[in-house]
Amino acid sequence: MLLAVGSLTAMGVALGGLLGAAARFLAVEENPLEEELKAILPGSQCGQCGYVGCGQAAAALARGEAKVTICSPGGKAVAEALAKKLGVAVDLSGHVEKGPTYAVVLEEFCVGCTKCIKECSLDAVFGANKLMHSVIVDACHGCGKCAEVCPTEAIEMRPVEKTIKTWFWSKPERTQSSLH
Repeated sequence: MLLAVGSLTAMGVALGGLLGAAARFLAVEENPLEEELKAILPGSQCGQCGYVGCGQAAAALARGEAKVTICSPGGKAVAEALAKKLGVAVDLSGHVEKGPTYAVVLEEFCVGCTKCIKECSLDAVFGANKLMHSVIVDACHGCGKCAEVCPTEAIEMRPVEKTIKTWFWSKPERTQSSLH
């Protein structure tokens, strides 16, 4: 019995040491700018920018392959923060700020093709083949990809109504006098 416990302990220590050494020697160094840019992005992983998630968008921004206006859900504030972080100028005069939206399935037009279900990355759209689909409003982040692929235009994007549950105070601006 003691021999079994001792041998398992020795194996655990040896394998733990091996994993620790592998983690140290095989670690991949990440670009710190990517991490800072990823922290600025909203983190909704919606894919509206054309990348799989905010991590890939941040990497593209750090490499200079993407514009700072890439994140439409983040709006003007995120574009300005990204431009400031990257030290580039951005013209937001033509930028139209759209508020948060959610998808709604119009029952009379839905044919149950399931294209919207396959496109939704959050599983907010549910239903079955040849049956009418619905959207879980609390799970929908308003990317609009389901509305784009709908062949019958049965999905429309509606703005989130301001209620006590959805309205938030905007963050206060930091001024030089508030820092002292």
